[in-house]
Amino acid sequence: MAARRKYTPKKPGQNKRGRYYGYNDRNETPRPKRIKKLDMRKSEEFNFMLSKAVESLPDSIRGSITGGIYAIASRQGISEARDFVIKKKEEGVLDEGTQKQIWNLLNDYSTYR
Repeated sequence: MAARRKYTPKKPGQNKRGRYYGYNDRNETPRPKRIKKLDMRKSEEFNFMLSKAVESLPDSIRGSITGGIYAIASRQGISEARDFVIKKKEEGVLDEGTQKQIWNLLNDYSTYR
């Protein structure tokens, strides 16, 4: 006859197999803050719509504007991308209508991650 295992009480935060569940429950470190960034599943759509929004700009600056907005929105966050657009409007590169179009695009193609 096989010997039975001795019952050991579970510690808080463990499942039946003795493994900890949840994100960093063992160390009790908090989750990182979620930031509103560009939704990477819709990045091609966003690039297409962004290029349509900045069609009125000269060719020499169009690429740098779209690249800057895309890079900032995908890596840093939507609020930083909005600040970038405001800065470019103050420099005189963008007009009011283009700024609003870009802001709407940033809101439409963003998610918390």
